[in-house]
Amino acid sequence: MSIDVNNESGTEVDEQAVLDVARYALARMRIHPLSELSVIVVDAEAMEQLHIQWMDLPGPTDVMSFPMDELRPPVKDEEEPPQGLLGDIVLCPEVAKEQGEQAPTQHSMDEELQLLTVHGVLHLLGYDHEEPDEKAEMFGLQAAIVDGWRAEKGLTGPSPAPTVS
Repeated sequence: MSIDVNNESGTEVDEQAVLDVARYALARMRIHPLSELSVIVVDAEAMEQLHIQWMDLPGPTDVMSFPMDELRPPVKDEEEPPQGLLGDIVLCPEVAKEQGEQAPTQHSMDEELQLLTVHGVLHLLGYDHEEPDEKAEMFGLQAAIVDGWRAEKGLTGPSPAPTVS
């Protein structure tokens, strides 16, 4: 799995954890091991520009996903997953910090960035949360992936509650 993490935000983030949780999520979703993903960490100003340009919404947001090859997880266990370019995930640590502090189970900016990375991966794989049933599926899968990754890493304490809407 080729995953590039590029921090352009000026904020110190745990880039290794972002890389690790992305790799874990892609493996868990059975994405081809030669697929490629890019994660870019930007400041609030850059995120706001992207948010306006692509969503026509004001202010910075926490995470944006830009799919490339529209890869999807294999439907059956015996299917060979397709290989390709997943796309880009853009994260904003300033928004992540604020969300982590305001979450019901307060957590760090880095924990929020890990959750947002998984959220972004799922969006790249075609998951969405516009409808209640879609939201339940996506957020359930997101929690399972984050919990599994945290357990594998031996991290203790409650997993961050979803703060993305």
